[in-house]
Amino acid sequence: MANTSAFGESSPSAHNYASAASAVKLASLGLITGVSLLGNASLSLLLLKDSSLRKAPYYFLLDLCLADVVRSAVCFPFVMAAIGGGGGGSAWPYSALCCKIVAFLSVLFCFHVAFLLFCVSVTRYMAIAHHRFYYKRMNLCTCAAVICMVWTLSVAMAFPPVFDVGTYKFIREEEQCTFEHRYVKANDTLGFMLMLAVIVGTTHVVYVKMLCFVYDHRKMKPTQLVPAISQNWTFHGPGATGQAAANWIAGFGRGPTPPTLVGIRQASHLGNRRLLVLDEFKMEKRIGKMYYMITLTFLVLWAPYISACYLRIFVRGAPVPQLYLSAAVWMSFAQAGANPIISFLFNKELRMRLRACFPSCLGTQTPMEPYCVI
Repeated sequence: MANTSAFGESSPSAHNYASAASAVKLASLGLITGVSLLGNASLSLLLLKDSSLRKAPYYFLLDLCLADVVRSAVCFPFVMAAIGGGGGGSAWPYSALCCKIVAFLSVLFCFHVAFLLFCVSVTRYMAIAHHRFYYKRMNLCTCAAVICMVWTLSVAMAFPPVFDVGTYKFIREEEQCTFEHRYVKANDTLGFMLMLAVIVGTTHVVYVKMLCFVYDHRKMKPTQLVPAISQNWTFHGPGATGQAAANWIAGFGRGPTPPTLVGIRQASHLGNRRLLVLDEFKMEKRIGKMYYMITLTFLVLWAPYISACYLRIFVRGAPVPQLYLSAAVWMSFAQAGANPIISFLFNKELRMRLRACFPSCLGTQTPMEPYCVI
């Protein structure tokens, strides 16, 4: 009788705990979905509306935002429906085909972000180390080709498991349809996880190489003076500093006009120069910092879930705590809404253009009327 009464008391408490957990999950996922849709849609509209932001790095950012919008609008509602169903997240309320499609989209968007951030890291290194080549080649067509290549690679990674029996299925512990990570001898999931780890790791290696390049070129080197060539006081050559013209005007140099000074650009060529001056260098560093923070956030938010997947792969029947697994899954969901926040925090240009394009939403100072002193 005592055991029966204890079981009767524990059952309602367990039911109440499950209901409270489902309510917290629904509320948090609804908040993540709302922040993701609002932030990514706002940033996408800003990038499309402002013509000054139609540059190579912002084309990639626009693709990231649109992908996060689709992920939040398509994948997250099915997770919420599975949690809010009669099984409390223990059963998939829709068909098996629908589960496969949702799982395919989830894996597709994950690999899309990883591949795109890798390509962006390469372009950031080119913008710093090979600025002239970057300026000539990174136009709209090149960016579109890179984005198409990224989507093609993502589809190639996410599409093969569609034909494997039982690979894409509803995972009750994660309360979502996704890739089923099983023991290494029972499934080929190790190849997918290794590919994801290699992409993320290589992306950070490129950023480290860019950082080393920047710090290496910040070292001050001694100036090497090259003497100018003088013929009857008309100095010219690599070491000329403009003194030849002054000497000729003052009457010291007799004869023809001094030759064009080597190394000094004429006024007609100023519009075509593409030297990485200080302002451009600061802008490229600021954009690179923004993208690295996006990459680091992707790694931090996905690392717990990836660690749990590797544990399942290498340890047969490894028990993963349910609280840890739920937190890891929800952190991977939160990555969809993190990109706009990071972009506005670490990019002053985006904040300025946001204030200029949406003054009514952000509020502006009332202009002062002119007055005169009597």
